[in-house]
Amino acid sequence: MFRQAKAVARKLRCLSFGPQTAWRLQSTSARERALLYRPGQSIEGFTVKEVVAVPDLFLTAVKLTHDRTGAQYLHAARDDSNNLFSVMLRTTPRDSTGVPHILEHTVLCGSERFPCRDPFFKMLNRSLSTFMNAFTASDYTMYPFSTQNSKDFQNLLSVYLDAVFFPCLREQDFRQEGWRLENEDPQDLNSPLVFKGVVFNEMKGAFSDSERVYGQQLQNKLFPDHTYSVVSGGEPLDIPDLTWEELRRFHATHYHPSNARFFTYGDLPLEQHLQQIQQEALSRFDRTEPDTHVPPQPAWTSPKEDHVTCGPDPLAPDPSKQSTVCVSYLLGDITDTFEAFTLNLLSSLLMSGPNSPFYRALLEPKIGSDFSSVVGYDGSTRQASFSVGLQGTAEEDVEKVKHIISQTLREVIATGFEEERVEALLHKIEIQMKHQSTSFGLSLASYIASCWNHDGDPVELLNIGELVSRFRRCLKEDPRYLQDKVQHYLQDNPHRLTLSMSPDQAYLEKQVLAEQEKLQRKTEALTEGDRQEIYHKGLELLEAQSQAQDASCLPALQVSDIQRTTPTTPVEMGTAGGVAVQYCKQPTNGMLYFRSMCSLNTLPEELKVYVPLFCSVLTQLGCGSLDYRQQAQQMELKTGGMSVSPLVIQDSAHLDMYEQGVLLFSSCLERNVPDMFGLWSDIFNSPHFDDEERLRVLVMMSAQELANGISDSGHMYAMTQTGRSLTPAGGLQETFGGMEQVKFMKRIAEMSDLGPVLRALPRIKKHILNPDNMRCAVNATPQKMSAAAGQLESFMKDVAGNRRSHKTTTPHIVERPVEDSEASRKLVSEVGFQPCQMKTFFPMAFPVNFVSESIRTVPFTHADYASLYILARMMSAKYLHGEIREKGGAYGGGARMGGGLFSFYSYRDPNSVQTLSAFRRGVDWARSGSFSQQDIDEAKLSVFSAVDAPVAPSNKGMGRFLNGMTDEVRQAHRERLFAVSQKELVDVASRYLGVGQQTSASAILGPENESIKKDPSWIIK
Repeated sequence: MFRQAKAVARKLRCLSFGPQTAWRLQSTSARERALLYRPGQSIEGFTVKEVVAVPDLFLTAVKLTHDRTGAQYLHAARDDSNNLFSVMLRTTPRDSTGVPHILEHTVLCGSERFPCRDPFFKMLNRSLSTFMNAFTASDYTMYPFSTQNSKDFQNLLSVYLDAVFFPCLREQDFRQEGWRLENEDPQDLNSPLVFKGVVFNEMKGAFSDSERVYGQQLQNKLFPDHTYSVVSGGEPLDIPDLTWEELRRFHATHYHPSNARFFTYGDLPLEQHLQQIQQEALSRFDRTEPDTHVPPQPAWTSPKEDHVTCGPDPLAPDPSKQSTVCVSYLLGDITDTFEAFTLNLLSSLLMSGPNSPFYRALLEPKIGSDFSSVVGYDGSTRQASFSVGLQGTAEEDVEKVKHIISQTLREVIATGFEEERVEALLHKIEIQMKHQSTSFGLSLASYIASCWNHDGDPVELLNIGELVSRFRRCLKEDPRYLQDKVQHYLQDNPHRLTLSMSPDQAYLEKQVLAEQEKLQRKTEALTEGDRQEIYHKGLELLEAQSQAQDASCLPALQVSDIQRTTPTTPVEMGTAGGVAVQYCKQPTNGMLYFRSMCSLNTLPEELKVYVPLFCSVLTQLGCGSLDYRQQAQQMELKTGGMSVSPLVIQDSAHLDMYEQGVLLFSSCLERNVPDMFGLWSDIFNSPHFDDEERLRVLVMMSAQELANGISDSGHMYAMTQTGRSLTPAGGLQETFGGMEQVKFMKRIAEMSDLGPVLRALPRIKKHILNPDNMRCAVNATPQKMSAAAGQLESFMKDVAGNRRSHKTTTPHIVERPVEDSEASRKLVSEVGFQPCQMKTFFPMAFPVNFVSESIRTVPFTHADYASLYILARMMSAKYLHGEIREKGGAYGGGARMGGGLFSFYSYRDPNSVQTLSAFRRGVDWARSGSFSQQDIDEAKLSVFSAVDAPVAPSNKGMGRFLNGMTDEVRQAHRERLFAVSQKELVDVASRYLGVGQQTSASAILGPENESIKKDPSWIIK
């Protein structure tokens, strides 16, 4: 998976912390045991260098070095059962052939101890992992996994170590994963030769995204003198220049323990990890001195400007304004931990929220639709950068944007920042340290990766409290501390690049032509013997891909290793002001989490399409005595965030019933609960719906974000589209979050008068922000739950004036009460709904496709649901992966079961109609029963790894609150999963998935397709 370096990977955002669980085998905690290590101590071929308690993060850090190879090691001992391992290697390419990215894929295709093809994907079905993946960044490659099972940890560690250090690197795997010349039809010698390969197609898809193009070009041009000047993921037209021999040489130099950094996290014993790593990998190596160092980028003596082009976006909010312009500044070395921390905070003060200088100066004048895709502090390269600019601008406004950026910096240098804004930012850091997530180990690995990769001290990064204290001291000692940083790093910095990008109507055609020319140059040099060899290699690869694989060499858990019963989550039901409330006492580390589900049942049908917009702007327009700037400031000072989002919940027992609503969510420190509910009271009682200028800014940002998201999430849009004609809930989900919503927001953005929208918002508010239509949930510590209940009661009294009786204004919807303990859930059913077949094609300016087919099946509590769930996982692993990814060259594909729909999908796929045929062949495969008990057991393991994924204290009980999933319902589902047999799998495949058995729908997002245009059964959007 190629991970482009973006400002989105801001380090502080990674900091959300995992749940603390008691050590399962010993009475002392993992943190306490780790404190017993001493510097100089020798353990399993490693020497302890440093032991540091990090109380802010509830962990103990142990730094070690491997004696023989010099490999670096960091262990974060923490009382968290979701243990993580990662190995990171500094990978610094000097060309854009994508060698580190293709190598990342290829090392996972078989190794010395595990020579079967594709052990990585096979282990997904042989473990209870909570995470498995690999990432290629601009200058490192990381291989992380996490699991809650100690035996599973050892199994996965063996596979990962062998893959990274002893891969097979077969030429056939390189050709499958990287690139190859092959006949379009591998079985037809006379069919034309084309480029194929998983990474080749992945990067074609990646660079169909204008944001990705811009971000990559900005980095390449800001750092022109070393590895950051090339595309580590691979420029599609340079990928065919990479040879298998070059791939092997890159592995030999870069994938060595002397160039490696190992990281483990969690409550498992460190000695056990070190022993296994030493015995299975490091003992076979001696120290080397790999030349992977990244030198500093020589500083410019004067600023530079450049221009690039991209494809036009037909969904852009304003088709006449599709340019991007950004100024990017080279900063200091990221290994200076405190300076990097300071610049990261400074970036947030400059950019984040409506009170920031650049938000005011660039977004509010409506010169562009949103900030540029690369914005703010980026610490993912050896020297950090800061970028600021706009997308969705007119080409003639580029100079104006540059002037505004310079003028804004001068104003900041003159006036500085309000103390309250600095406090709000430091409060945010406190919230981040308090909040507990289930993936803290992975967040920690990502947080330290770039600094550690360049030999910075990862432990320094972990001492957040000390960094904050030092930052406060600097501010106190020098009132102009931050202003001087702006002066030095930004205003007076000659190493800055102004990069503009504008659409070229012929961009896609030029890309296609360039690929054709590259292909022609490759094929013209071929002899007849070469063509014969290509044909035979194609047949050999196809045969290998078609053969059943013997995976018996791989370690595996057994179904018997899975817990038979689901852990229970006690909740208490009560009321506040006549509103049903679910209370869940959890160790939330001094945080309180509030949710409220507000029903949409009384909302007129014509207002439904406005609901996502209503949700996105409700907390950003101002409320009560606060304008939107003051509201944003109070939210940052007093809460961990306040959000509103539309929600459609398929009923667990009836396909044509669902719950529709909006979900209010907020969190805060326990001391700020009254302030948080005070903000909600003002939003309920007096939201500001009269500022058209503010609304237009928010509309443009929302429309731009939706348009940008399709190239990354096209498979989700395709699946949402298929569901619209199959269930009533699916239709509403399309309205709220599908292509229908994308196009609706584009129309809103193009409106010259937003008066109709302003008038719709208070109408929606009357129906939604109404205690008669609400139910609530609170998660907090047991000690504070009583006080929280009292605050919630006061909140309900404050908003009691919003109670109004509404008759249902949508007569085709009938409300049906739920006859159980969750009686506050208000389900609806659309009278007369008839599922129908629909095939929809969305022509998009992409070189690859996103394909889906969905089939209406059964709801969650139906006896056959578990079998369909297992079948989807098994078909993905045992059939669709081979057909869609290995043979078809798509980046991904598979099947999933949910919401009453059995859905097939593919992602960044060079094929379209052919993939739909592969879906059908997958059904035939399932109906034939051509799978073993081992295949079924592996599918069950994969399913249970998701079912038993760790749940953070903030989310405990949410299945019950949102979906009515009681512990009894979950246990019944669990028992049905265990009981699924081969006979049942064949039976449900025949009864539900066979052609004509149930209603199905298909959707494709992709490039122009003549065969679809000629087929009258397809609707062209």
